[in-house]
Amino acid sequence: MLNQACEQIARAQADDPSLRLVIGHGSGSFGHVPATRYHTRQGVASVEEWRGFVEVWQAARALNIIVMKSLHKFGIPALAFPPDAQAIASDGKLVDWDVTLIRTALQNDLVPVIYGDVLFDRIRGGTILSTEELFSSLATQLAPDRILIAGTEAGVWQDYPLRQQVIPRISPANLAEIDEQLRASEHTDVTGGMRSKVHSMMELIQNGAVQDVLIFSGIEAGNIYSSLSGRQLGTLLTRD
Repeated sequence: MLNQACEQIARAQADDPSLRLVIGHGSGSFGHVPATRYHTRQGVASVEEWRGFVEVWQAARALNIIVMKSLHKFGIPALAFPPDAQAIASDGKLVDWDVTLIRTALQNDLVPVIYGDVLFDRIRGGTILSTEELFSSLATQLAPDRILIAGTEAGVWQDYPLRQQVIPRISPANLAEIDEQLRASEHTDVTGGMRSKVHSMMELIQNGAVQDVLIFSGIEAGNIYSSLSGRQLGTLLTRD
């Protein structure tokens, strides 16, 4: 599945050499298991919790290495930018991240890669930030045209858990109306479920940091390539 995703990215770049991407991936079962065991997102203080902090870091890094190998296999000039070495949080919020090096990579046709990771925190000692939270910070500084969120779901479900009808479009006008359904679709995830994703992305749109966000299935054949080529799939988050 990972190789299929990377092949689609490489194909989209070959079709459009002007395409500039920042790729982000979560930690999945690699990071969520130790993160849940040590409650790392809530804070780090004891010796055991700091050892857990390192364990979560190791898991996130292990997955990133696998992702990077696949990207390079398909000729994508990807370069990892581990958030834990560049950014700092305060009470669970990212407060300082100098993206000069990421800008430099983009200017030289490289593909920066970030991922959900542990961060040192001025209040909590340590915490965890999701890929979506990191992208929220990047978007305010890089002003991308669009954010694509490829997951296991076909989009935002209107009838979760039946999963028969995807909400095609979410805007400030209907967000309150569907919020209860978003609560129902939340799942076990130390950094939040679908509702957290939708609300954080809508905030970016309303603040003018990004034009729109697409939430779609990344496991269906060809979807990543299609979305990078401009096709609308799944659920579109937009201002209007």
